[in-house]
Amino acid sequence: METAHDAAEIMAGQRFFAGMRERHRDALAAAAEIEDVPAGHRFFTEGGPAERFWLLLTGSVALDLQVPGRGAVVVETLPPSSILGWSWLFGPYQWRFGAVAVDPVTALRYDGPIVRELCAADLTLGYELTKRFGAVILDRLEATRVRMLDLYAHPEERA
Repeated sequence: METAHDAAEIMAGQRFFAGMRERHRDALAAAAEIEDVPAGHRFFTEGGPAERFWLLLTGSVALDLQVPGRGAVVVETLPPSSILGWSWLFGPYQWRFGAVAVDPVTALRYDGPIVRELCAADLTLGYELTKRFGAVILDRLEATRVRMLDLYAHPEERA
């Protein structure tokens, strides 16, 4: 079983947590558990309740978006060291995308309500996480924009 100390050590070596105060990493590690999931596992569905986020350690995850008439369209595939999920941080706490494991995944899974409580109790931690998740959101929006341009560009513009 993974301990909070083990989770904190894993987090210390990850880009998302680089430069974060040790006490903040330790607090977040206490809200984390290791999770192994098989290929095809659906982490969440667009519109469902958002109560967690993950740090991907191995494997990859496809983010999808429901498009009328087309079904689920993959907008980005996240590699190891990526953060999966940001909707847990912002009300109404519903997923904006769906996510499914492309291959077997090992991840640290964080309990969103506990992390929100930690952020409310320590505003410096809350600000730090909001900045870091803001960067994740910007990256995802840019990836979605590029994907949509690729899908809907005129054929002569793709050449």
